[in-house]
Amino acid sequence: MTQAIAPSLSLYDRDLDLWLETAIAQLKAGDFQNLDVENLIEELEGLSGSNKREVETRLKRLLEHILKRCYVDMPDCYRGWLLTIFEQRDELKTLLRQSPSLKRHFLKMFDDCFETSLKRIKIEYPDYQFPDTWQFGRDIDTMLNVDFWE
Repeated sequence: MTQAIAPSLSLYDRDLDLWLETAIAQLKAGDFQNLDVENLIEELEGLSGSNKREVETRLKRLLEHILKRCYVDMPDCYRGWLLTIFEQRDELKTLLRQSPSLKRHFLKMFDDCFETSLKRIKIEYPDYQFPDTWQFGRDIDTMLNVDFWE
């Protein structure tokens, strides 16, 4: 026996995808009177935060693998690290192309992301020495295109 959905729950709480479709239709029709503005704002804020978190996550992963490739002498691992570097760069390029304003966030968070990546990589490879500061260019074009290990 299935339970009926409580009628007191809003469409937003019952079915997010249907709520989104409804909100989109209302916006297209100019039906602002019936628009669930409070939840729309919450979803838009969440989307903005999600994109920023994705930039940070991908930047940290990119930094970790560049550090590995530059400072860890394990040639059998190079191909895997290079594939990860390629993937993170490609995804970052896509994100930054879709939302150029995220470039500011990339630059603003670079030092924090490097610090986190460095801590992680020192735990993963305790027998290797890593610089305490980023030794290369940190501008977006350099980070997304230069092979620092060559």
